[in-house]
Order: sequence, then C-alpha cells, then structure tokens
Amino acid sequence: MKPKNNLYSGHRYPKDIISHVVWLYHRFTLSYRDIEDILAYRGIQVTYESICQWCLKFGKTYAKKLRNQYGKKSDCWFLDEVFIKIRGKMHYLWRAVDQDGDVIDILVQKRKDKKAAQRFFKKLLKAQERTPYKLMTDKLKSYGLAKEELMPSVTHIQARYSNNREENSHQRTRQQERQMRGFKSHKQAQLFLSVHGQINNLFNLGRHLMRAENYRFFRFRAFNEWSEMTCA
Repeated sequence: MKPKNNLYSGHRYPKDIISHVVWLYHRFTLSYRDIEDILAYRGIQVTYESICQWCLKFGKTYAKKLRNQYGKKSDCWFLDEVFIKIRGKMHYLWRAVDQDGDVIDILVQKRKDKKAAQRFFKKLLKAQERTPYKLMTDKLKSYGLAKEELMPSVTHIQARYSNNREENSHQRTRQQERQMRGFKSHKQAQLFLSVHGQINNLFNLGRHLMRAENYRFFRFRAFNEWSEMTCA
C-alpha cells in the first residue's frame, strides 16, 4: 500500500528546513538571497529560487492553518489604510488589527472610497462571523458611510490618535516593502501581506509588557505551536 500523500511529498529537503525558511522570511526583513546565505553557513545548500517557491507554496498553507486555528480576534477593531505602489501605480492597503495588535485581515485595493470600505468590512465580518463592539478609525469619511450601512449599531470612534495601534502595525510592512523593492503585482501584495500578518501574529508577544522569564516561556510555546502546525 502506498503511503498517503502529504504537503511535503515530492520535496527532497526535510519539512523542518522548509518551515524554518518560511518562518525566517516572514519573521524578519530578509531577502531570499539572505536566507540562502544563512542556510549555506549551516551547510545546507538551497538556491534562492527554491526558497522563493517554498515561501509562495507553504506560506499560504501555513497562514490558512493559523487563520483557522487562531482566526477569531477580540471585538475591538482598529482600522487604517496606507498607500502602496505596485509597478508605479497607487494602491491602498486596508488593514485591521485588534486591541492586542494582532492582524485580523488585510485587503489591497485601488481605491479608498465607500465601496472599498464596504468590501473590506464584508471581508472582516465574513471571517470573524460577528460584528465588533467598537470600531476605531481615522477620519476618512468612507469608514463612516460604510459602517452606517453594514454595522449601524457599532460604536465608531474617529478621534485623533485613536487608531495609532493600527498605524504602528504598518511599520513592518514598510520595512519589507523596501527590502522587496516594492510589490510586483496586486496578487503578490495581497498574498504576501496576508501570510505575513498571520505568521507574525503567532509571535506577537508584547515583550515590553512582561518580565523576561515570562517572555521566554511564551516564545517557547509559540515555537512549539509553529512546529506542530507545520508538522516540522
């Protein structure tokens, strides 16, 4: 009887190396060539092209597993949108995080009007399967217009600095965007940022909020959860 096919069938490298590569790429601001050198130092010869393919294939699968396992976030949502350039054209990255700074979801769109806000709200509501208790945004009118139609009973706060938590979450995106020298397509940006957010949620431990020994404990637990989730 033939063994049952699995995620890593057909790959000659061990699954722990593949999962480690994906973790390195999304956890730190590294290029494929940087990771190739890191592995080479450890005596593991992998081309940056293979690393790219692993990140594309397995990153999406890992993110889906993380979303299914940890997808439901708190009921206080912080929303913001920032511009990103894709092949020289302006696009907008819509992102929502919860009160713990975990990314709820993202959506790359060409506009930031009412329809764009509605599209993002619908995506959030479908994934979370509930409405939030409180919505924190900047003063973009599109949020208020879309909210009145889709979530009229939700408290909406648009005070100055109210969504700083969300604006801070864009920092890692900007760092990676510079490392990648910009996004090459709408699909690439949506895929990368979706995976990036889910993987980093697992390691978003709030180091500044706890003692070192507690941080080490939660970090160790995150590593174990990552290994179990990737079957590494």
